[in-house]
Amino acid sequence: MKLRLDNVLVGPVRPLGQTDTPSGIDKRPVDAPLQLGFGGFEGDAQGDRRHHGGPDKAVHHYPFAHYEAWRSEIGPMPLLARPGAFGENLSISGLDEAAVAVGDVFRLGGAVVEVSQGRQPCWKLNIRFGVDDMASRVQASGRTGWYYRVIEPGQVGPGDSLVLLDRHWPEWTIRRLWRLLYVTPLDDAELTAMADLPGLPESWRRLAERRLATRAVEDWTSRLFGPAPARTE
Repeated sequence: MKLRLDNVLVGPVRPLGQTDTPSGIDKRPVDAPLQLGFGGFEGDAQGDRRHHGGPDKAVHHYPFAHYEAWRSEIGPMPLLARPGAFGENLSISGLDEAAVAVGDVFRLGGAVVEVSQGRQPCWKLNIRFGVDDMASRVQASGRTGWYYRVIEPGQVGPGDSLVLLDRHWPEWTIRRLWRLLYVTPLDDAELTAMADLPGLPESWRRLAERRLATRAVEDWTSRLFGPAPARTE
């Protein structure tokens, strides 16, 4: 598998919404290669480092092919006319959640990256799009995108190639993880297998173990709709 990287997008922390919440979701395309390190691209930032960024979320990939479905569902808003609407770092056509699995290793320009997890959408998407339940829509659709961890740093720029090098657990697609997280969240067999998956971040492993132990699904309200002030914007 070899695909062309159409856009690399980065951005600093900027105020978002009426409360000026610090956020790095507003990312813009670059026209020259950037250094990609273990923590992400140079020039890129996150407003909430507790929930965003870090080694297991160094690079966010969102399929540009999903934009057409969103235009059909919420209308042809200007935000959906170009890459970057979802705060992604990479915009590439020809790859989606059903085709990508945890542990897939790619050469990305001069770097090597590995798929680490799917995206769990948060309430800042609601403000970004001006749609009160946008994060819930993204979660329910399965069109979440995914993250990479960086195995080998290097220079990455628009026009570079994304080349599949290895697949460690091809059966564990991002789509399968999404279904377990949100569609069949208390499937014992799947949760047990998820907890044993070596390539998952520790936080995801603990989530599976907690569901197995409590027989309950965590409350998504704060993640999807934010703190009380954010829900009134």
